[in-house]
Amino acid sequence: MYLQHFGLEKNPFSLTPDPRFLFLTPRHREALAALLFAVTERKGFMVMTGDAGTGKTTLVRKLLLSIPIACAQFSVIVNPALNRSEFLECVLMDFGVENVPESKAMRLSLLKKFLLRAHGEGKTSVLVIDEAHLLTAELTDEIRLLSNFETSEQKLLQIILAGQNELNAVLNLESMRQVKQRVAIRMHIEPLPAPEVKRYLQTRWARAAGRHPLPFSDDAIELVARSSGGIPRVINVICDAALVNAYGTGAVVVGPRQIQEVLADLQITPSLRTPGLDAPAALAMPREKALGAPRLESPAAGLKSLERYLPEKKTPMRFRIASWFGATQTATK
Repeated sequence: MYLQHFGLEKNPFSLTPDPRFLFLTPRHREALAALLFAVTERKGFMVMTGDAGTGKTTLVRKLLLSIPIACAQFSVIVNPALNRSEFLECVLMDFGVENVPESKAMRLSLLKKFLLRAHGEGKTSVLVIDEAHLLTAELTDEIRLLSNFETSEQKLLQIILAGQNELNAVLNLESMRQVKQRVAIRMHIEPLPAPEVKRYLQTRWARAAGRHPLPFSDDAIELVARSSGGIPRVINVICDAALVNAYGTGAVVVGPRQIQEVLADLQITPSLRTPGLDAPAALAMPREKALGAPRLESPAAGLKSLERYLPEKKTPMRFRIASWFGATQTATK
């Protein structure tokens, strides 16, 4: 609606999880590097949590685009509100298996043969479960049992659980200790710090091929940051609506008044959380790197190239990943 008015080629604030618009904060960088490493090194279980709208699904999409289909095959479950039988059926179908048998025993046998065949071909099999906080205890235990498919050396199925913060509470239950013991990597995605909201908007605007400067005033951006709590999805909702209103009135600059009108229309109240207090600043990333994650030649190759996704700030996860890369010296600079 407003693309031509603002000189855009694409919608900069679409709500779809488009990897081309992924804005990499230090935690997003760590999470992407950890996801890639967990898959290529077949680490088994990985858990990624974060508040709704912080970019978990976009990171998963980026992962799927980063590894060639010749090296890995994915089954992605986006709605885990299923019983055990339905879940296993969905896993097989999303892996591309046709004629799924009715018997659970036959389904398990078929899945094992499928995973072994892929392993023999040098492919890594990955099961991604989005919205994993919706998993029941029964289904979580079923997923744990799937992780038992393995050779004497490696796991045949890599499992990524991505969900909202409630997933942490589920995994910390005493009844979930067997699942928790299998988690090799655990990452948490934070909302954007307040100083990064402007860079987030500028990045998305540039990737939408905006021919003119970002039309939001600094006061408007400050209000967006405060009202959204740093949640990218909420930021997108506010900014998209503000641009629609600006187009309707013929305005070329969005100020605080227009943002306040949007907040009232959408019934968004200012967040009690002030994003970015004592939070590390995200690192700048060259445009050519931001638009494409590394293409790995084989599941075990090219790990060195993933270092560019690690933040410079020293963190335990950075040290672990750098150590796995055989590059511990970069973690201690």
